[in-house]
Formats: sequence, structure tokens, C-alpha cells
Amino acid sequence: MTAATHSTLFPRVPESPDAVLEGLDPEQREVATALHGPVCVLAGAGTGKTRAITHRIAYGVRAGILQPSSVLAVTFTARAAGEMRGRLRQLGAQGVQARTFHSAALRQLQYFWPKAIGGSMPRLVDRKIQLVADAAASLGTRLDRNELRDVTAEIEWSKVTQTVPADYPYAAAKAGREAPRDPAEIAHLYAAYEDLKRDRAVIDFEDVLLLTVAVLQDRHDIAEQVRAQYQHFVVDEYQDVSPLQQRLLDLWLGDRDNLCVVGDASQTIYSFTGATPDHLLDFRVRHPGATVVKLVRDYRSTPQVVRLANGLLAQAKGRAAGHRLELVSQRPPGPEPVYTEYTDEPAEAEGAARRIRELIDAGVPAAEIAVLFRTNSQSETYEQALADAGVPYQLRGAERFFDRPEVRKAGVALRGAARFGGNDSLLDDAVDLPSQVRAVLSGEGWTTEPPAGSGAVRERWESLAALVGLAHDLAAARPTATLADFVAELDERANAQHAPTVQGVTLASLHAAKGLEWDVVFLVGVAEGMMPITYARTDEQIEEERRLLYVGVTRARERLHVSWALSRSPGGRPNRRPSRFLDGLRPGTTPTVGHTGAGTGGGVERGFTAGAVAAPRRTQRTPARCRVCGRTLTDAGEMKLMRCADCPSDMDEGLYERLREWRAVQAERSGQPDFCVFTDRTLMAIAEACPETSAELARIPGVLSRKLRTYGADVLAICAGQEPDGADGDD
Repeated sequence: MTAATHSTLFPRVPESPDAVLEGLDPEQREVATALHGPVCVLAGAGTGKTRAITHRIAYGVRAGILQPSSVLAVTFTARAAGEMRGRLRQLGAQGVQARTFHSAALRQLQYFWPKAIGGSMPRLVDRKIQLVADAAASLGTRLDRNELRDVTAEIEWSKVTQTVPADYPYAAAKAGREAPRDPAEIAHLYAAYEDLKRDRAVIDFEDVLLLTVAVLQDRHDIAEQVRAQYQHFVVDEYQDVSPLQQRLLDLWLGDRDNLCVVGDASQTIYSFTGATPDHLLDFRVRHPGATVVKLVRDYRSTPQVVRLANGLLAQAKGRAAGHRLELVSQRPPGPEPVYTEYTDEPAEAEGAARRIRELIDAGVPAAEIAVLFRTNSQSETYEQALADAGVPYQLRGAERFFDRPEVRKAGVALRGAARFGGNDSLLDDAVDLPSQVRAVLSGEGWTTEPPAGSGAVRERWESLAALVGLAHDLAAARPTATLADFVAELDERANAQHAPTVQGVTLASLHAAKGLEWDVVFLVGVAEGMMPITYARTDEQIEEERRLLYVGVTRARERLHVSWALSRSPGGRPNRRPSRFLDGLRPGTTPTVGHTGAGTGGGVERGFTAGAVAAPRRTQRTPARCRVCGRTLTDAGEMKLMRCADCPSDMDEGLYERLREWRAVQAERSGQPDFCVFTDRTLMAIAEACPETSAELARIPGVLSRKLRTYGADVLAICAGQEPDGADGDD
């Protein structure tokens, strides 16, 4: 369950731009109001980063500073993109594009393919394993199932790091990758795979990014068309970008800097796919004028959970550890984490299932409980244990909610009832929305009591029960809502992939749990050999395992159970020990030697810009509020003046007239109308601000970078009471 679904499901749309900012803490408000120039948000787990960036976009749109169609928000999963679209809709900021890198690139590639390449675009293959198997067969190479998966992963890594087949052996050695076969053999397999794709006229997901990059690099006209469409970019989970995704982002941006990135180096857990936190950690180097906002107020977890999370990172090593954020819980105290040792893995699973059964019997919703493990192979033991205990569960990463057959069928039935309900006898006794939905879904298999046991029948019932629960939530928020309103809400949620909560304990790998949260989390199998995993040998790999455990810990809101088993099977040798990551954190142990330095606190760091006439990068052009009365400005003319039209002006009339005379000369020289130099409003804003430096002049709306280069020296000279040199400047 996400924070979005844990809060009010149907909040009232804010009435004004200022209302969008209500409820944000000081650092989140800094994020929301920093609408121009490079912005880097370093956001710890549970600190409300999605809230901050969605309110940033919504505030900009509602205040008239950002055009919805000019904003592209990029994240890494379809679920996260759907959640972002749902939140923006609730904030009254429809029309903003929120997509994954692949989705945004695919859309552009499909649109520009006829113009850039011609003909029809090749078919996109969903899974490349069969192609890899066929490529291996063409070389006379036999790969078992595990080798096939591992070679496929190496090909994917090569492509996102922009490594061609011939360079794979060197690149893999440099990156410290343990190749599943001889690197030269993998290079040949990689080359054969690429040849086979060309022969069959198909492309894979990595090709979508590579081809989009190639089109934008080679066709400047297409690149400019994309840049004209998108003026503002927001990138979530920036610690996970690959070199290829960063290259695509650079091409989208061009020479502009209206970029806001959000991430946490301590949550980098996908380096095996080519992701690297270096782009996040080096953001200030690439953008010296960037505003950096650090979010450390943890609204998700209790102080006890936060203390464990901070303790894990306090022992970390490496570059990411040097930039860790020290979280500060904002919640009331809760129970201490529980550490349990079991004799074997089946006993551990049975113990977890028993405790989960007790929690559910005590009133904890099943959907608020998760069991998290290191590898998917651990799932089966816990599925069996939960089934034996009569506990409903769902596997994370299964079919999307709105794609489930029973949900699609229920949608058809509800849509028909909404259209012809007056003639449906099922609705005769239904007096309100929840009873109408229950009546319709009773014909699809929903009952007041769940079926016994687990399996497919229970899963179908859970899906329908989630729709019934959603109807109750909508009726509570909007008492006059009709069945047609409910169907419209379902359509909106399906488009945004914003699914209602399914009542069942979540089983998920630690990687799949990223971005989610629950009231109660069971971290199982936290033993050496599994956490860190056996094949993690280098310091970098060990530290990524530590970060993975940190992600697991920070999924818990209130209660955290950590367990391990001394042997794999009953009667086995008890030769396992708890994970080294718990040393010094669980009772009776001492910490291992690590970083142990204090983490970084929250706050805001302003960028710096040059003070010379050479145009600085525009980092603070955010005329959101009247400088006289403080009201948010939405009118373009008022925004140029940085004050309400009816607020008193302190304009220097003499300066304004001198600027008008100078503008007339410049317009005559260039053969353009006066307003092409500067509009009257811009001249009034200059005469009111009386800028002394190019940085101050750049903050005035209407003074674009090109005009600053062309006219900046003259304008500053006039403001200083001097004669302009009359130079035409560099246009």
C-alpha cells in the first residue's frame, strides 16, 4: 500500500494556488515554489518526496507559471507514474505528462519514426529471453535456464551503459561484473542477438531508448520540436538513472536548465541494471547554480524504526554513505523492532504466519502487512505457511489490478448498470452508491463473506471486495455521487493505474517493495549468505546489499519484525548466523567498523551564479508572489511586474522613459517593432526593480537569456545612470 492510498482517497481539490501549498513543511514548500532553474531534492525514505514534487508541479500549473502540456515528469515504474498522475489530478493539475523513461521515449519514437526513418516502426518484443536462446542456438551454444537469464541480464546492462558487443569484455572487467560465461563468448552472443533482431525486424526495450537518442542526436529539427513541447522536467528516483537514460534526458533538455531531480543515494539498489547514483551526487558539479533541498523529516515510520534505519547507514562505507541523510521521525513512539531466531526456514515461515494471524485477529488489516525477502525463490515457503494459517495474501509484481479479468468484467457490469439502472431489478432495493455497487457485483461473484482458503477463487473475491471498498470511500467523500460517477472514477484510476487496496498480506522481494509501505513489515531470511547475498563480494556489492536492507526497514510504519534461520531445512546443520548488518543494532551485539559519521541534516542550499555581464544560468525566475502584498500572481502581466496590478508602484519614471527611448533606437536598428526588443511591461518591471547586476536583471520576467546577452550591458548602464555603448550585442 502506498502513502497515496493510505491517506484520504478523495481529497477536495485545492481552491487556489496558495491552497496547494497548505500542509507542506518548510523544506517541501521550498521544493514546491522553486519552479525554475536546476533544483536537486535529496529526499530520505518517508520524507514526502512525491508529495513535494507533485505539489510543485500543481502549484506551478495552478499559478499560471507552468503550462501543463509543457511539463514532463519522468519516473521508473508504470505504477509510480500512475500514482503521480492520480495525485496531480487530485490537485487540479490535469494535462501534465507523467511517464516512465521508456514510455516517454516510445511515444516520441512512434510519432517521429515516419519522419526520421521512414516506413513502419519495427515490432517491440516484450521479453528477449527467447531471442537470446535463438541467438545462442545459431552459434551452437547451449544455455540452461539460469545461464539464459544471466546472459540476458548482461545484454541489458551492456545496452543501458551504451556498451557495444566488441567492448563488452573490457567494460565488464572495468565494472567488476562476474560474467556467467567467458566474456568473449558473451560478446559473441550479444552480437548474434543484435543480428537476429535486425533479421526479424524487431526491437527490444533498450532499443527504444537507444533509437530515440539516435534520432534526437541526428535530427536537430526533431530535437527542437521535442524541446519546444517540453519546457520543464521533473525526474523522480534520480539515483537510479542509467547512462543511457541520462543521455536521453540531456537531449530533451538541450541547453536549458529547468530541471528538478529527486533522489536518495542511500536507496540505490539497482546498480546491477546499470543504475548509478553518480548523476545525483554530481548534480551540483554539473549545475553550480542549482538549489539543493534536503528532506529529512520522516512522516512514515516511528522513531524506533527510524533509529534502526539510521543505524544501518551509520555503519556504511563508500561515496553514497558520505551523502546519507539522517532521518528525523515525526511520528509518536511505537514498539521496538522484534528480532527472532529460528531453527530452520520452514519454522521461520510458520512463525511469521502465526504472528500475522494474531495481528489480523487483533484488527490489523491484512493489506497493512508485508513479508519481504531477498530473492523470489523464498516466496513459496511463505505462501504455503500463510495458506495453512488461513491468511489471504497477494504476490507483488503480479497482474495489474485493472487488467485482471474479474475487474474488467465487473467494470462492464457496472457501466451497464449505470446506463440502464432504472430497468435493472438488482438495483430495486439499492438506495445508495455502496449498496448499488454491492448489488451489481453480487452477480459477478462478490459475497458478504469471503470464500474459505486461498487460491484463485479468493483472489477474485479480493478484487471485487476492493471495488466495494472504493465505493464506500467515494460515497463518504461525496455523498451525492452516483453509479455513473463511480464508473468515471474507475476509468480515471484505470488510466492512471491507481488501483484500490486489495485485502491480503503482501509477499514481495526487497527490490519489488521499493516505493511501498505498510503498517507492519516482516523482514525474513536476514542471515549471512542471503543478506548480504552470497555472490556479493566486492565492497560496492556489500554496500548495495546494506542499502537494500535499509529500503526494507524503511517500508515499515509502526511495527518491524526481523528474523533469520540457523539452517535451511529441518534437521540441517545450524551453521548460519544473523546478517552482519545487524551487528551493533540488535540487542547483545557490537557494531562493525564502518563510516559511523553523522548524516546530513535537512535544509536548503542556494546555488551561486556569476556576477559579470555574461549571462548567468537563470535559477530564480519564480515570480510566484506579489512583492508588495504577497498574493500569488497568476496573470502574466502581473507576473512580469512582480506585483498585483492594483498594488502601488515604485517605478522610476525617469528611468522608464530613458529605457523607452533606448528601445526605440534598438528597434529601428533591427527593423523590428518596439515590443520585439522589450515589452512595455518588461520595461516597467526593470524601472521598478532598478537591477544592478546581470543576475538581478535575469530574474525579471521577459528578460530571456538571448536578450540578456544582446541588451544586458546597455540596460544595466541605463539603470546606473550611464550612457549605453550602443553595441548591438551577440544575437
